[in-house]
Amino acid sequence: MSTLKSDFLKTISDRGFIHQCTDLEGLDAVYSAGTPVPAYIGFDCTADSLHVGSMVPIMLLRRLQRSGHKPIVLMGGGTTKIGDPSGKDTARQLLSEADIARNMAGIKTVFEKFLTFGDGPTDAVMVNNADWLDELAYIDFLRDYGRHFSVNRMLTFESVKLRLEREQPLSFLEFNYMILQAYDFLEINRKHKCRLQMGGSDQWGNIVNGVELARRVDGAELFGLTVPLITTASGAKMGKTAQGAVWLNDDRLPAYDYWQFWRNTEDADVGRFLKLFTDLPMDEIRRLESLQGAEINDAKKILANEATRLCRGEAAAKEAEETARKTFEQGQTGDALPSVEVGADALSQGYAVIDAMVATGLAASKGEARRLIKQGGVKVNDAALADTEAKFAAEQVADGQIKISAGKKRHALVKVK
Repeated sequence: MSTLKSDFLKTISDRGFIHQCTDLEGLDAVYSAGTPVPAYIGFDCTADSLHVGSMVPIMLLRRLQRSGHKPIVLMGGGTTKIGDPSGKDTARQLLSEADIARNMAGIKTVFEKFLTFGDGPTDAVMVNNADWLDELAYIDFLRDYGRHFSVNRMLTFESVKLRLEREQPLSFLEFNYMILQAYDFLEINRKHKCRLQMGGSDQWGNIVNGVELARRVDGAELFGLTVPLITTASGAKMGKTAQGAVWLNDDRLPAYDYWQFWRNTEDADVGRFLKLFTDLPMDEIRRLESLQGAEINDAKKILANEATRLCRGEAAAKEAEETARKTFEQGQTGDALPSVEVGADALSQGYAVIDAMVATGLAASKGEARRLIKQGGVKVNDAALADTEAKFAAEQVADGQIKISAGKKRHALVKVK
């Protein structure tokens, strides 16, 4: 890939974004022509926030725009009604129109932090595939487009093979998803002159379908590019933690917890994550990833600051860093820590530690909280706790609060009113 000429492809190659491409040389020529070239990525509206697993495609769109090209964010208002079977063992729960609209509204706010929207040649635009999918006449659609898809070939795609091999049902509704995604590419090319669809590696088959459909129907030369599935050095899926998904929206996950997620990056992943998830120049990243021993923690803090600044803003990043410094370096507590408020009367009547752990997100359930205590992983005001049924005492309150810790890096506050 060292022979790449376009700034966009050189940049994303250097930063580790490229997994597969339908025609890298041809795509490089298109993006070297000197004019803005639109590209799109689709996001279904299955929740009211995206999670950190969506950060690679979001940052890919950011890299596209910063290279002088036009990002198109496709909201799956139509395809969400079916559900993408890719990477799933079972069918997604069907959502109502109201659910999809609410989820879409929550997701839209994320992109404004990473992209510049407007009417200019490189300004991002957001489109909704319900605008054309909802209007399709089923028989006409099957006649005009269904004939271009081989069922034999569709059965070879990973999303289908996975279900069949595990003897999990794959509904005819879901089976239609890949045809509709291919049609999306055709429509976006017609409406916006979009030449490139990008997505995760699990979308390769769907993307190739779109490239081939546009060639057969319109004689258009389109391209597909996928990014690698991001796993940590220890093999875990990116963005999955014991506490659940790492959400991008402020109302789903406090900025401090978002900062902590990046701060807890494994040593071996720091350089790779700096390339993918920050705007830092490559020379600075190479310097940071060469740090050894305790110094690697400085690189992790920079990663956490940069990633949080992009997603939550400068003020939130600084507050999270300061809270972490007070908590870990000075043994104090910070206002940004997860917390629960409890009245003095309720505390005196016996407020259980396990209840506070669940309320602040240190444990997903009382059972998990008890297990953590039994394993010796819980402290109250930095004192180890052994009793799974322990309740807080008035004398534990200092400056109106009690600190709870789960492990060395997760802390929360019980604020007494």
